[in-house]
Amino acid sequence: MNWRQAVEDYRQYLKIERGLSANTISGYSLDLQKLIDFLEEHELDEKPVEIQKETIQRFVFELPKVVNARSQARIISGLRGFFNYLIFEDYRPDNPMDLIESPKIGRKLPDTLSTEEIDRLIAAIDLSKPEGQRNKAILETLYGCGLRVSELVELQLSDLYFDEGFVKVTGKGNKQRFVPVGDTTQKYINIYRNEIRAHQTPKAGHENILFLNRRGKQLTRAMIYTIIKRLAEKIGLKKNIGPHTFRHSFATHLLENGADLRAIQQMLGHESITTTEVYMHVDRKHLTEVVKQYHPRKQTYVKS
Repeated sequence: MNWRQAVEDYRQYLKIERGLSANTISGYSLDLQKLIDFLEEHELDEKPVEIQKETIQRFVFELPKVVNARSQARIISGLRGFFNYLIFEDYRPDNPMDLIESPKIGRKLPDTLSTEEIDRLIAAIDLSKPEGQRNKAILETLYGCGLRVSELVELQLSDLYFDEGFVKVTGKGNKQRFVPVGDTTQKYINIYRNEIRAHQTPKAGHENILFLNRRGKQLTRAMIYTIIKRLAEKIGLKKNIGPHTFRHSFATHLLENGADLRAIQQMLGHESITTTEVYMHVDRKHLTEVVKQYHPRKQTYVKS
């Protein structure tokens, strides 16, 4: 079994058996390609079923020179999963990733925007152009529903259940969830849908996609990043932001205003509550105010 065949078989396994999304599968493939490139660069002719721990260790040793600690950890985790798959399929008896540790990485607190910053970004959109109404609807949807950028670009007209107050979202692993959508978000989606999109002719295969580019095709994730970066530059915002910043802000603002962490977990589509708990660390000042307001000894509470 050569590397090309092994990677292709693994991709099919991830798609059919694990039900992972195309984006996730692509990420695993790119990480495997880094190992393949390393083998070719060093002229090492070791097949997937015979590669040894020593070779893997050499590869891992080189990683800090090209990627950060978080990426290293992801690559190591992905390789471990790949070799576990080979064991599962009886291609090899052991995992060369055993005893290879991932680098220690701290939990990175997500960047957030204040409501004032979000309002400024949205106000900077040029509504005199057709794409302006679309971009406004996009930002309102990112912030109003807390979607991942991949979920946003995949959103379909048939996913809108405005009478019930929900949108159906297809998240990681093709898992679906219903997310509440507020009146403001509904308003701007409807303006875009009725005044802009209704006059477009979608390309074949894109008829049900909600947000379209000028050519009638689905927007790319890169285009959403570009839209947000340009708006940030326009208002002189110094923060390094992207689509995920709106998702973080959605969760943080809900928590600050008293929302239940479990409810936020469901809306974000987090499989584990520990992923959602990162938002508990975002605004310590807010948590201090909660103690002052609600603790029985609030009158005598002092900071230690």
